Amino acid sequence: MTTARIREFLETRRPEGPCLVVDLDVVRDNFSAYRRAMPDTAIFYAVKANPAPQVLKLLADMGSSFDCASVQEIEMALNAGATPTRVSYGNTIKKERDVARAFALGVRLFAVDDVNEVEKVARAAPGAKVFCRILCDGAGAEWPLSRKFGCEGDMAITVLERARDLGLTPWGISFHVGSQQTNPQAWDGALQEASRIFREMSKRGVELGLVNLGGGFPARYLKNVPAAEAYAGAIYDALRRHFGNRLPETIIEPGRGMVGAAGTIKAEVVLVSRKSDTDATRWVYLDIGKFSGLAETMEEAIRYPIRTARDSDAMEPCVLAGPTCDSADVLYEKTPYPLPISLTVGDEVLIEGTGAYTTTYSAVAFNGFPPLQTYII
Repeated sequence: MTTARIREFLETRRPEGPCLVVDLDVVRDNFSAYRRAMPDTAIFYAVKANPAPQVLKLLADMGSSFDCASVQEIEMALNAGATPTRVSYGNTIKKERDVARAFALGVRLFAVDDVNEVEKVARAAPGAKVFCRILCDGAGAEWPLSRKFGCEGDMAITVLERARDLGLTPWGISFHVGSQQTNPQAWDGALQEASRIFREMSKRGVELGLVNLGGGFPARYLKNVPAAEAYAGAIYDALRRHFGNRLPETIIEPGRGMVGAAGTIKAEVVLVSRKSDTDATRWVYLDIGKFSGLAETMEEAIRYPIRTARDSDAMEPCVLAGPTCDSADVLYEKTPYPLPISLTVGDEVLIEGTGAYTTTYSAVAFNGFPPLQTYII
């Protein structure tokens, strides 16, 4: 839902063009909710979700740690007030010189999922801690992750053994159950596999200490989602079931769940048209699309709530598209989106739940359109 503070900002400031407005009060409340629900788990905010300096500073001041995908994100987190001990280089695909730069900045925790990556880390960050990412199927997630990241469990054992042999500290296992994960039980299978790897490594003389539970915690879009407490309960039950009394250190990497609900995009209807005189389907074109921040509408995976001033009028499904000269810039066509029949050129629309993965997906100047303007309040 668009907060009263965001509505007041839009009504008084009247910013021109599409823009994202983020309410920091929502971010603050979300962080507090995760901390209450999972007091024994460290929070590593996924910087890629929304790296706005004000968001990072707020979270750093509240004690958050940070999951970073690049040296640039590491520098953002440090500039916001985080210490290097509160930073994880969580991308499994890194240039060796970037590993060296992160190490020089004080980062000592690195993700890996392959022996070649371990060898890079060993050369550029001697003695650092590494955790190996394992594959997950992502069932139940609205934005499932592919096989791009992670390895099979047996390979993770090989990877961690190689880390030990090269003088690194094999520290744990990580996984990601898929973004916008709506099933709190989704962590169970991955934790079962993680516990197996822990036991096998112990037999080989390596005592692992960390399970990185990853992200996946959802934002509310068109459907209600479980509260943080539901996820915490299911995860802690699974940890006790698979690890018994020897519970590992745990961390989570919320991104969407931390900032998604904090943001609303204000957009404008550019055109309403039909493809023939007899066509029953309207096409509604906005001044924002896939290339200006709404990339997660790809395959219509994320369906954002859209509000207009005409929502009390009769509705009918329409195709919703962006403004660029690219045929891929269609947001919802496979499952048309219900919008007011009276909606017309110049009307403003509010696209809710857009605080995560919008500004960072916005192109610099595709078709000459400027990047998505952001206001943090």
